[in-house]
Amino acid sequence: MSGPLLTLHVFDQLRAAVHAGVSTIECSLDLQRSLSTIDINTEAWIWNNQRFPYPKICKDRTIYHYVDESFQPVAHYTTSLIKLVPTEWGAPTFEIDGIKMLPTAKISPYADAERKVGLIQPRGKVILDTCGGLGYFAAWCLQGQAKQIISYEKNPDVIWLRSINPWSPTVGGALTLTHGDIAEQIGTLPSQSIDAILHDPPRFGIAGELYSQVFYDQLARVIKRKGKLFHYTGMPNKLTSGRDVPNEVANRLRQAGFTAELNGDGVLAVRK
Repeated sequence: MSGPLLTLHVFDQLRAAVHAGVSTIECSLDLQRSLSTIDINTEAWIWNNQRFPYPKICKDRTIYHYVDESFQPVAHYTTSLIKLVPTEWGAPTFEIDGIKMLPTAKISPYADAERKVGLIQPRGKVILDTCGGLGYFAAWCLQGQAKQIISYEKNPDVIWLRSINPWSPTVGGALTLTHGDIAEQIGTLPSQSIDAILHDPPRFGIAGELYSQVFYDQLARVIKRKGKLFHYTGMPNKLTSGRDVPNEVANRLRQAGFTAELNGDGVLAVRK
């Protein structure tokens, strides 16, 4: 962690400490990964022997980092607004143009990733992580003692978010992260070189190519026989979308050579 991260909850703790006239408080400056002791005075607060100003404004659903002697939102705008967003569980999600990318309504996105990684049993395996995002799948693969995690992320702003997010895993060792589009990169992977696959693409309307029969045929080519694949689909409303995406995905995976069944908010498949 290179610097403190502030949320509205932490800001309220700092402000309450000033009003109460206390000299120190304990709070988390890394999104609930750990606790830090902070020295309090009316002009500034001190952490790790460095003075920081009290932010003039702190909005809900925003994470701030310290840049150019001020606290600024962890957000980038290149072709779309990409933003790190706090959750009640500590591990953040992220949004692209206001669209939430990870489940957070009922469970921590980090714990949600743990369950899904468990489905493919990562120990000792070479795993393809097609759309790396914040790296939560990769983090649990590392904890599950995967042999190698080959991860791709198309958006450079998401990779930047990972560099700030204390819940994202460090790249190196068993984990490689390539800035690239898996729809293009998968053709470079050798046939039957992958033991298991985690596929968490953006929604169908944004990245339809990652739900295509052509792409699923490539997944079937690179994975070994009996290899497991978990494909996150979400649970889009069939009445409003006019589509049954999970069952469409399952049927295409079967055509590609997998057995496939719905599992929670995705599809669990095994290469025949």
